[in-house]
Amino acid sequence: MTADSDVIAKPADWFQNGFHRFLHSYLRRNFHAIAFARETELQTQFQSLAEANPDDAQASPLEDGSVPLIVYSNHASWWDPLLAHFINERLLSPRQFYAPIDAEALQQYKVFEKLGFFGVQSDSNRGAAQFLKTTAALFRREHSALWVTPEGRFADVRDHEAELMPGLSHVCSKLDRGWVVPLAMEYVFWDERLPLVLFRFGDAIAIPTASDWDKQQWSEELTERLRFSQSRLAKLCIDRSSEPFENLLRGKRGASGMYDTARRLKSWMTGRSFQAGHGDQFQ
Repeated sequence: MTADSDVIAKPADWFQNGFHRFLHSYLRRNFHAIAFARETELQTQFQSLAEANPDDAQASPLEDGSVPLIVYSNHASWWDPLLAHFINERLLSPRQFYAPIDAEALQQYKVFEKLGFFGVQSDSNRGAAQFLKTTAALFRREHSALWVTPEGRFADVRDHEAELMPGLSHVCSKLDRGWVVPLAMEYVFWDERLPLVLFRFGDAIAIPTASDWDKQQWSEELTERLRFSQSRLAKLCIDRSSEPFENLLRGKRGASGMYDTARRLKSWMTGRSFQAGHGDQFQ
């Protein structure tokens, strides 16, 4: 097995940087805000786990690019891969985003091949074997981050019965170092016309502390940590307060069109300043 034969080409910086510029603008037009829960901020988690397990301590993946990093999330929407790319660029840079995608779907979105996505045949043994080879080769590459949605299908955020596909637990059980991070994500409407993207990192796993886990225990731990983070995020969404969140992107405000034009005119006629937003969240 060679790195050249089993790993996809690293995306060209000029192309990916151009994509990120487009992506930021695209997301601003479609979302009011994109924010994460501060309570499980990643660097704090990595430091705390290292201090709590000195015998199995390893460097933070934000500081040592050679340490494998896996982020896995629920799969609620078509937007998920774009949001994953955005989150990786904003919070995990200089880690390079890589993610498996259904081989047939990749044929519809060929541009994704230039952005770190690689095709897999999820319903075949051959596809599973190639996925394992590709991920193993990626982990030998500096500053890589593997993103996966192990539910394997679109699933409502309230559907916690969806089983995680076994590929992720198999990959984790083969590693002797690295970090595995659950990420729960929701798309919600609060006070504004456009929705919010809210996400929360779950309890990270330092792989050296799980050296005695078999694939079954990995599967159980991965599932439990993701579902707990989803439940906690759901509570934060229900509370409808931006206070616990750190905003990464400030999107469009107001209703746009004739309605906002009329509101601007009314503000001018009454001598009041125009407030595009309908609430005070994520201002």
